[in-house]
Amino acid sequence: MLTISQLAAYAGVTVRAVRHYHKIGLLAEPKRDRSGYRTYDAAVVVRLIRIHTLADAGVPLARVQELLDAGPEEFADGVQEIDKNLRAEIRRLQGTRKRLARLAAGEHLALPQSVVDYLDRLRGLGVEEQYIELERDGWIMIAAQIPHQIDAVIASKHEQLDDPDMTTLYGLISAAIDCPADDPRVVEIADLVERILVRAIRAGAVDVDGDDVPSDDPFVALLDALVESTPLGRRIVAILEERGWKGWTRIERVPADRLNTQPD
Repeated sequence: MLTISQLAAYAGVTVRAVRHYHKIGLLAEPKRDRSGYRTYDAAVVVRLIRIHTLADAGVPLARVQELLDAGPEEFADGVQEIDKNLRAEIRRLQGTRKRLARLAAGEHLALPQSVVDYLDRLRGLGVEEQYIELERDGWIMIAAQIPHQIDAVIASKHEQLDDPDMTTLYGLISAAIDCPADDPRVVEIADLVERILVRAIRAGAVDVDGDDVPSDDPFVALLDALVESTPLGRRIVAILEERGWKGWTRIERVPADRLNTQPD
């Protein structure tokens, strides 16, 4: 007969584990000797080794009892089911690891790959990182609002970047992000924005920077506030308002007679 310490040593587990198996019913309580100590025979050693083998293989303890009492065919089916669940869990964990690895890049946090690629294209155009960070924050909010439409929105943004005026605009804004309100580049930027807006209205695309952006006012106001978080953004918006434009994320068009006076 074996003591609990000897039993644990034979099976390669701890005494604490043996007591836990008693508590949850995987091991029946044994007889006790005259001194009140538990004593175990060879059959218990075999059962404990089987319990430990299954648990060490990743079988949940809640399923161990079922497998121990199963016949050969039922045991095989149970193991296959557990293996299927484990493989699913492995895939989930691998996906989590990939997401964690991407977080190191910063932009992958809350951003789909299409937006990350778009921001990388802006970098390729020479846009400064300070402006990239500002635009990234805006896309984080947009992607959270329209997750199923964001790829289409980004595709339209790529098309816009094929316009020389748009690439020039990005370059000007990027270079002037910290400039004072009276810097002559501010007016140059406002002129270019207005030219792009007029052309967009004539083409039937009024919402130049906000295509497919949700129209609820709190969300639009939040994005506009992001644009106006810099002195440059506030000054450009103010100039455009003086010229009859309102908003930024969702631009309201000017009276029709003004469109005919704007240069192409």
